Amino acid sequence: MSEPESPASGPVRAELVVDLDALRRNVRTLADTCAPAALMVVVKADGYGHGMVPVARAAREAGADWLGVATLDEALALRAAGDTGPVLCWLGVPGEDYAAAMEADVDVTAYSTAELDEIVGAARARGGRARLQLKVDTGLSRGGATAADWPDLVAATRDAVEADEVELTGVWSHFACADDPDHPANEAQEQAYAAALRVVDEAGLDPGLRHLCNSAGALTRPQARYDLVRCGLASYGLSPVPEHRTSEELGLVPVMTARAQVALTKQVHAGAGLSYGHTYVTERETTVALVPVGYGDGVPVHGSSVAPVQVGGVRRTVSGRVCMDQLLVDVGDQPVAAGDEVVLFGAGADGGPTAQEWAEACGTISYEIVTRIGGRFRRRHEHLTQEDA
Repeated sequence: MSEPESPASGPVRAELVVDLDALRRNVRTLADTCAPAALMVVVKADGYGHGMVPVARAAREAGADWLGVATLDEALALRAAGDTGPVLCWLGVPGEDYAAAMEADVDVTAYSTAELDEIVGAARARGGRARLQLKVDTGLSRGGATAADWPDLVAATRDAVEADEVELTGVWSHFACADDPDHPANEAQEQAYAAALRVVDEAGLDPGLRHLCNSAGALTRPQARYDLVRCGLASYGLSPVPEHRTSEELGLVPVMTARAQVALTKQVHAGAGLSYGHTYVTERETTVALVPVGYGDGVPVHGSSVAPVQVGGVRRTVSGRVCMDQLLVDVGDQPVAAGDEVVLFGAGADGGPTAQEWAEACGTISYEIVTRIGGRFRRRHEHLTQEDA
C-alpha cells in the first residue's frame, strides 16, 4: 500500500509526525496481551487522524489479523492502496454498493433485515456469496439489531446462508462503558451478548468470529475477548481508560506528535491583553511567541488559556484565545526566537504535553484531539523508535 504525504511547498510551519515504529510496537503489545484472541486494528476516520493507508500497512506488518473501518468507501480505499487482508466495515446506509464490497472481498455488517435484504440482493445480482457479519445492540443503543429484532435478523441470515448467498463470518457488538471498568453496564452487555450468541446457536448457525471488545474492553475485560478484539485508540498509543491506567502503564507509546515553529516573538508591557477578547492579560513585561496554528487546523478553541504546549523544550500554556490560524504563548524571560520548536502534544517522553493532557484541558477525549487535528499541518510518517520496535 502507498499513500502520498501531504504536499509540501515552502517552509514547514507545522507538522504532524506519525511514528510508524511506535504504532508497530503498540500493535504487537496489544496482540500479545490479547492472545489467543485475534487482533483487529481500527483505521477508520483516516486512521484516527494518523493517515489510514500508512497506518494500515504498518499494522499489517506488525501482525494485525484484521483492519476495521466504518464505511465502505474507507474499505475500498484500502483495497485500492493494495491491502489484501481481512477488512470489516460496519456503517452502511440504504443504497450502499454491496456488489463493490463483494468484488473487493470486504466483510460488511448488517444491523437489520432491511440491510440484509440489500446485501442478499447484491449477492443474487452479482452471483456468489457476500461476506457478512451481524451486529447486535447489547446496550449502546447505536448500531445493531435490538434484542426484539435480533431473532428475525438471525433467521433471515440462516435462510441466506442456506441459499449460499452469504457467508457468515462474525457476530459482534460494542461496549458502551468499557472506559469505566466498574460500570454495571459492562456486565449487562456481556450477558446480553451471550444471549444473542445463544440465538445464533439455536438457529443452527456458526457465528464465525465472535467479538465484543473495543480497546478499553480488550485491556480491562479479558473474559470478554472471545475470538477477536477491535483496537482503535490503543493502537495509536493512547490510553482508552485514562482515569485508571496511563499509556505508559499499558505499555503503549503515543504515535502522533503535533508541532510547529515559532513565527514571531515580541516584547509586550505589563497589562497587555493577548488575542481576541483580552481574556489573558500579562502580569509583567514579557515575551510573547506567535505559533502559526489555530482552530482552522483543528486546534480546539477550548484549549484557550488552559492547554499545555512545549516551547523550546519548556512547558508553557496557551495564552489567550486560540484563533483561526494562530495562537499565542507567554514565554516570560525565556530566550525564544522565531523558528524555535513548539510541541502541542506528542509522546510525552521528554516531559512534553500529550494528547490526553490536551483532552483533559479542553474537557473532551483524546480521540477527538487526534482525529480533528489537521488542516494546514503537514503530515509526515517516520520510523523513529526502531530500537524499541
